[in-house]
Amino acid sequence: MEIERSFKPYLTSHVWFHTVNRTVLGGPVGRSSHVCFNFWLLSLDTGLTQGILERLESGEVVIGDGSFLITLEKRGYVKAGLWTPEAVIEHPDAVRQLHMEFLRAGSNVMQTFTFSASEDNMESKWEDVNAAACDLAREVAGKGDALVAGGICQTSIYKYHKDEARIKKLFRQQLEVFAWKNVDFLIAEYFEHVEEAVWAVEVLKESDRPVAVTMCIGPEGDMHDITPGECAVRLVKAGASIVGVNCRFGPDTSLKTMELMKEGLERAGLKAHLMVQPLGFHTPDCGKEGFVDLPEYPFGLESRVATRWDIQKYAREAYNLGVRYIGGCCGFEPYHIRAIAEELAPERGFLPPASEKHGSWGSGLDMHTKPWIRARARREYWENLLPASGRPFCPSLSKPDF
Repeated sequence: MEIERSFKPYLTSHVWFHTVNRTVLGGPVGRSSHVCFNFWLLSLDTGLTQGILERLESGEVVIGDGSFLITLEKRGYVKAGLWTPEAVIEHPDAVRQLHMEFLRAGSNVMQTFTFSASEDNMESKWEDVNAAACDLAREVAGKGDALVAGGICQTSIYKYHKDEARIKKLFRQQLEVFAWKNVDFLIAEYFEHVEEAVWAVEVLKESDRPVAVTMCIGPEGDMHDITPGECAVRLVKAGASIVGVNCRFGPDTSLKTMELMKEGLERAGLKAHLMVQPLGFHTPDCGKEGFVDLPEYPFGLESRVATRWDIQKYAREAYNLGVRYIGGCCGFEPYHIRAIAEELAPERGFLPPASEKHGSWGSGLDMHTKPWIRARARREYWENLLPASGRPFCPSLSKPDF
């Protein structure tokens, strides 16, 4: 298994490497291998970096970031219900720290914390919030090999008014801030209705930046029963270069939806890069609306959290499906992002800085004094573990409220 490779050629300015020996237990070839990894250090100054499309077109795996709203709510910086990102102004250090944790874990993209940051949700604060979010994302991206993505999401008015001109104006306002702040590319995410997602793509295409778009749908399609395959076709025809799904559903369900999107594009003879950013929770029992209809949402989801090993499995399956932009959404913590980076290290040729403190497949446990714990320092143990919840009177599945 060949792992050691030179780092990407576009890292040309002030990059230092720290090379360490690592043992990968049961790599893709199914055996233990002693390999040498490059840990890239966060020391990039102003060197030129390739854009998102150049990276994807070269076959590079792009790792997205993870949970902001859910994570910052748990940390005391976001209010549930409103789910708006005032924290970029009120608590910039908290947002900066989370960006840094994702960067250190292996994220190649610092997405602006601008979810629901349009005028309809934030009134007069929207412009300052979008600008501050861009500055924080750029500051952290500059400490590593990361791009900045300006993000918009579905509006609060589409379900009630479907006023295309008004909705596009809201998208355009955020786009103007992203253009002013010179983000590297644009993401329209968390859309339940493909019609509104198409409107978002049409607005974002007014800029000269690449456009990615993800819908928060499962295999049943959008809220108007448009299939995932047809959604993907409409989004690509609208001008999106990258399409996929994010949020609302766990990794397994999201990958099923991605497979349907891929099939739809192939039938239509269309090409696009694929992107997936699911929940960091297991949600096999949710309905068409996703995890928001589960009785545990949003304050009792902890028992559903995916393990790092679940995420390694997800990353490999996403890669095998042909997805090259792989990240997470709500519930996806930095150690989950590290799991993606570690699983795909053979393809990427390096590990992130956070892996310096993490033994592959539990290999660090071989130093433990107790033999039964040392026995867990192997891939087979963690891949086959069926974790208990510790709640003997709780059901394994829930019944959605809607």
